[in-house]
Amino acid sequence: MQIRPANIEDLQQILDIYNYAITHTTAVYDYEPHTPEMRKQWFAAKQKDGYPVLVAEEDGVIKGFCALGSFRAWAAYKFTVENAIYVKEIEQGKGIGKLMMRALIEQAKQLGYHTIVAGIDADNLPSIRLHERFGFKEVANFKEVGWKFDRWLNLKFMQLVLRGEAKESGDTEFDDV
Repeated sequence: MQIRPANIEDLQQILDIYNYAITHTTAVYDYEPHTPEMRKQWFAAKQKDGYPVLVAEEDGVIKGFCALGSFRAWAAYKFTVENAIYVKEIEQGKGIGKLMMRALIEQAKQLGYHTIVAGIDADNLPSIRLHERFGFKEVANFKEVGWKFDRWLNLKFMQLVLRGEAKESGDTEFDDV
């Protein structure tokens, strides 16, 4: 298994993983599957803005993907990013999320970000536990902010603060993760 930067050839497998999350889970608060063109635009925007998109690949098969992105559009948030991690359903529970999280945190450090925020459905205990394992702390729990599968959804925000100017010093609170 290798964690590597995604490329354009990976987009269909990334799309398949994401669309499964849309249609079968509350990991994505969207209703309609995305199109290949939407995924190309998403990838192009990530590249243009300098945000990493990584894949977990084994024998040419993408087992999961992860990315960093803008938390909010205003300039004062430029040192904060939001993460996203998705693992193919049949591959969940095999440690792939941990491998990707470790790589994503390292990318955030190298790019000089100060904090990573994650928005996670409150019932998504595997994702919450994964984030806790890497030092993320719950900072908010928004009640009934999403509606999907005929029920209200609660959204937790979790946060990992990287200490200091990570890009320059390499010194962060979580160098060992």
